[in-house]
Amino acid sequence: MTTTDYDDVTKFLGEWGHFQKLIALLLCISVIPNGLTGFSVVFIADTPPHHCLIPPNANISAEWRNYSIPLEEDNGEMRYSKCTRYKLDVIKRLSDNGSVPGIDVNVTEIEQESCKDGWHYDRSIYISTIVSEWDLVCSDAWKVPMTTSVLFFGLLTGAFFSGQLSDRFGRKNILFVTIGVQTLFIFFQIFSTSWFMFSALFFVVGMGEVSNFVTAFVLGTEVLTPRIRTIYCTAGVSTFFAVGYMLLPLTAFFIRDWRMLLIAIALPGVFCFPLWRFIPESPRWLLSQGRVEEAEAILRGAAKKNGVKAPEVIFQPLQETLNHHNICDLIKSSSIRWITIKLILMWVIICLGYFALSLNTSNLSGDPFLNSFFSAAVEVPAYILAWPLFRSCPRRLCLSPTLFLSGAVLLLTQLIPGKLSSVSIALEMMGKFGFSVAYILVYAFTAELYPTVLRNTAVGTCSTISQLGNIAAPYFLYMGTYYKSLPYILMGSLCALGGLLGLLLPETYGLPLPDTIDHMQTIQRYKKRQTSNRGRPVV
Repeated sequence: MTTTDYDDVTKFLGEWGHFQKLIALLLCISVIPNGLTGFSVVFIADTPPHHCLIPPNANISAEWRNYSIPLEEDNGEMRYSKCTRYKLDVIKRLSDNGSVPGIDVNVTEIEQESCKDGWHYDRSIYISTIVSEWDLVCSDAWKVPMTTSVLFFGLLTGAFFSGQLSDRFGRKNILFVTIGVQTLFIFFQIFSTSWFMFSALFFVVGMGEVSNFVTAFVLGTEVLTPRIRTIYCTAGVSTFFAVGYMLLPLTAFFIRDWRMLLIAIALPGVFCFPLWRFIPESPRWLLSQGRVEEAEAILRGAAKKNGVKAPEVIFQPLQETLNHHNICDLIKSSSIRWITIKLILMWVIICLGYFALSLNTSNLSGDPFLNSFFSAAVEVPAYILAWPLFRSCPRRLCLSPTLFLSGAVLLLTQLIPGKLSSVSIALEMMGKFGFSVAYILVYAFTAELYPTVLRNTAVGTCSTISQLGNIAAPYFLYMGTYYKSLPYILMGSLCALGGLLGLLLPETYGLPLPDTIDHMQTIQRYKKRQTSNRGRPVV
């Protein structure tokens, strides 16, 4: 027999026994560190209020010390200049002469200079960040957004390689290797002595982060039964990611030093290593590699945990010749090629909108920890909603309307008057809610479209290229400095395009997971034939 009968052959295990419950729970737990790490840069690389430092030994009067830094208008308020001060030697001479600022001297006419002695940072919110550690302000301010870009480039690289490695060397091996990489290199970041060293390590952290998320997602998809698979792919793994995301601002609220915060963020990854004993390799993957005895051993162990008896022979020897597959198979045939192109475009659009709205929360007024918590909390109901949608609705009719709705909300946001900022914020949160639903739906849809031999490669490739949307997100927001509504117009229009592309994808609702490329194409032909026969008169 071939592996195409996998779901039927493994029905003896039952749908929701102890084995399935344990695997679903442990894989979801393994995702929590990702939620902590993914947006940690919001706090680690935040820029506290700052101005030029006037050295304590400058020997100038207290009165002249108060006038030593120019005032500049910032959002309608007068604040100390962040990058300049009045020339200190001139200030010292005037102070020694007993001149009175504002009376004897017009202070604004004094020549200005850069912050030669460094900066003074406000410590009311953070004890330290990498910005205050390495003075990433003024002429070096470009390094702050570059830090985030480096992380996203790491995500891109990790998603690309982990998909192919997982299809070649196994889901379980790559899952725990990448958890180890993520955890270890977060610890290494604690000992960073420069911004360059921190960013280079952050690149590797990004590689590990996306790799273990994608691998855990695919492993659960292949191990769990069809109904439980739907719950796991939508409400399960994503909700635990959101839990990790919500823990981030809570942790950052109590730990205001960036090095100590990194220790707290890395620790959950350490606790994931004991899960190796309890998480099995994917039997589907083992079958695709011809390792039938190992697949049967895992299923017999599962049957024992569930209290059921396994048949004497679970799988017949494979009759097909086993071939290794790679990324080229995603574009080899015309039918798979067009599916891949449409999915990639949708992934990029969804990632762009999700991360743009997540990054835009820094513009909200109020407490930064609460803002981040609310941004994370809005994802939980989104993921919970995704489960009944994915369980009971055709995939295309779940995904496309979600993107259309998000696009409509973003286009509407630009029409709200500036004085109704609370309404604009509410609409943006609705938009992020929609993107969160679409994000997890497209993950699950992609996993259902491709066969076992290509599934992790396909999800990894789409996740890799979608990082271009992450990288572009800050620049979309930057366009708002030229025309405030432009980011909303562009993202809303792209959402409409993504919704249309979703309607052009094959439907997978109610169909078994394909295990080979031939099986995938057979299912598509059957679905097309079934659709074309619908409405024909019965003879």
